[in-house]
Order: sequence, then structure tokens, then C-alpha cells
Amino acid sequence: MKILVTGNMGYIGPVLSEHLRTNYHDVEIIGYDTGFFAHCLTNASKLPEVGVSHQYFGDLRDFPAQLMDGIDGVVHLAAISNDPMGNQFEKVTEDINFKASLRVAELAKEFGVRSYVFASSCSMYGISEGAPRKETDPLTPLTAYARSKAAMEESLASMKLGDMNVTCLRFATACGMSERLRLDLVLNDFVACALTSGEITVLSDGSPWRPLIDVKDMARAIGWALFRNKDNGGQVVSVNVGSDSWNYQVKDLAVAVSENIPGVNVSINKNAPPDKRSYRVDFLLYRQLAPSHQPLMTLQQSISELKRGIEGMGFKDANFRQSDLMRLKMLERHMNEGRLSSNLRWTA
Repeated sequence: MKILVTGNMGYIGPVLSEHLRTNYHDVEIIGYDTGFFAHCLTNASKLPEVGVSHQYFGDLRDFPAQLMDGIDGVVHLAAISNDPMGNQFEKVTEDINFKASLRVAELAKEFGVRSYVFASSCSMYGISEGAPRKETDPLTPLTAYARSKAAMEESLASMKLGDMNVTCLRFATACGMSERLRLDLVLNDFVACALTSGEITVLSDGSPWRPLIDVKDMARAIGWALFRNKDNGGQVVSVNVGSDSWNYQVKDLAVAVSENIPGVNVSINKNAPPDKRSYRVDFLLYRQLAPSHQPLMTLQQSISELKRGIEGMGFKDANFRQSDLMRLKMLERHMNEGRLSSNLRWTA
């Protein structure tokens, strides 16, 4: 099976490539990435892409149609990938996360791709009080990033797909160690705080709910989606991906990290304005559709792997929220040093 992975040189890509190579021995992986974060390696013993059959560089807005020729499955990871970046680059987020992404899906259909996997997000539920959100509940996206995911799902659901299978994986908030680690994710941030300063600083009042999923379990879900049959969920399915046991309040995550890394204090900003992005999520449908691909990682395992990985890097930057491991800060550095334009295109 020939699989195209867009955005493969980010946080999820290295873990996904390793998972596919290990568990599906007949796959050929084609990578396509703009390279914003390709150099942001963390505790990597080798370039993760050495196991990719072919690596192409390019802007998703200029995706070459001929690259889709002969592809059996597409994993669409490429995106402006969080709320801070989406808020600062709102027009670019719409152009990449929705318009360019939809064109890639349309090309996949035209070229006879069998399976299209879209990395969506539970963040589309926005502020959701009461019972955990199910796939049939209304979406209330609060940010440019979440709106782009909702628009993409809506368009995929209305496309004339031919024989193409579409799976929209509404991932919980990612966490865990990667060879291109991000520290702008809540659990990863807390572990980095604990190791670099001995104090976890929670920027909110700690009350918002966040469902989490380890990046290794995200890769397991993508593997399921690539090989999913139409009789298992339908030709188009949107599914919450995570585990009911991983619905946490932010303050509980901070406490869990402090319990796993002794000597760490937790500081919560009780005077912070309320964070409206709060939601619990129901993962029953995913359990029904993918019983053999359920999350295996525990919160303690994710914390331990992050601790081991960050310590292995020798990372001691207590001011890491200004570092290259924060995706928005890396984009700003590219721009300040003249490498990226204001619409996030390479200039040099």
C-alpha cells in the first residue's frame, strides 16, 4: 500500500511513520511537508524520515496533483496546528487548513485513492457543559483552528466521493514524546515546567476539561482508519478518538505530573479569566468501531516517557515557552530572521 502523509515532518509524523513501518510491512510512505519544523529534532538518534520511501517539500497551497498518482491512502496531518498560531495567522489558517486541504481531498478522489484520513480535533466542541460530547452533538468551534476543522469535515461529508473512504479522526489533545517534541501542549508543557524549574505554572484557573491522547495512540488510530472498510462506520465517518479515562481537568494533569516527578510545586493562576475551551468527550463510537486499536498508553506512562525524553535531551531551559519547541515562537523566529513572509511562505 502506497501512503501519502502530508505534514509528516511535525510532531505526529515521526511517531506515525515508525508505527506504520513496524506494523504494516507492505506500506510505502510518501512524505510531503513545507519544512517549518523539520530541524526541530528532540532526542532523535537519526533523522526520522530515513524510513520514508520518498520525501517531498512544498507548501500545501501548491500541492502538485501528480504526487497523488498511484497513492492508495492519504493521511492528512498538514495544518496550522493550534489555537495560538491560528489566532495570529487566521487567513493563512483558512487557506491551508480548509481551502488547500479540501483541494488535496478532491485530488485524492480524482486519482482513485481508496482511503482518506483527516486529522480533525475535539476542539470543535468548544465550550460544552453537561454530558460528554458525542459525534452527534452540535459543534461550537471558538477559534480559527477549530473552525477550519469543522469546515473541512462539513465539506468532506458533502463531497461526491466515488469509491473513496473518508475517516475524520476527532483527536483529543495530543501529548507524549516525539522526535519532534512540541511543548505547546498542556501535558508536555507541565512536564517541561517540572523538569526545568521545579514548578508547574498553570496559566488558567485549572478548571477547564481536556481529553488527552498520547501520540502513539494517535498513530494506532490512523492505522485503523487507513484500512477501515466501508461497512465499519460507513463511507464517511467522524469519530472522537481517545479514551473516557483520559478526560481530565487541567489542574488534575498538573497534580499528576507533580506526583510522578517528586519535589515539584504546582502554581495555579486562580485570578485568570475563564478559559472557554472546556469540554469532555464521549469515546463510545471509537470503542465500537475500533476495538483492536484502543489507546494503550496510561497518563503515567506518557509522563514517564516525556520525562525520560526531555532529560535525555539535556533540556534545562526554564524559559522554554519562548523556545523553538513552541510552534508559534518558531514561526515568529523564521519571520523575524527573514525566512518566512507574513502569509507563511518561504522567502529564502
